[in-house]
Amino acid sequence: MPDKPSFSHMDALGNARMVNITDKTPTARRAVAVGELSCPAEIIGSIMDGSLPKGDALGVARIAGIMAAKKTSDLIPLCHSIPLTGVTIEITPDLNENRITVQAEVLTVSRTGAEMEALAAVSITLLTLYDMAKSATRNMHIRNIRLVSKEGGKSGKIVVSQADSC
Repeated sequence: MPDKPSFSHMDALGNARMVNITDKTPTARRAVAVGELSCPAEIIGSIMDGSLPKGDALGVARIAGIMAAKKTSDLIPLCHSIPLTGVTIEITPDLNENRITVQAEVLTVSRTGAEMEALAAVSITLLTLYDMAKSATRNMHIRNIRLVSKEGGKSGKIVVSQADSC
């Protein structure tokens, strides 16, 4: 029988713990995540031109995504609080595919990466767009939230996902 793998978020007794990153050297790090909101083309148009009944969905969603990146360690247990040096949220419509793509780029100089912050930013941006548009339609789906790339630290640059499948 193979040995049980050791997980860095568990102590010798199997109790959850925050990983000690004290000895790691702070480096410039970057993480990029993406996700999609599928919805009817007319809703995409209303989101993009600010004509939804709830108002400026793009502005509100962008701010919500940035706030999510800043609050990630408050939401995810055992996630380190890191100093963010930049968060960019891009919201791009695709009327041919009836979807809006959200991309978050998170930058830091830290001992650990910003992957969770990028994923949280995308997730909350999409949820905010959904919330802003739900009075106009319930025909919406949040899909394909994923980490696309990360760089910095001992791993260097890693392209994590370019496809919509696992």
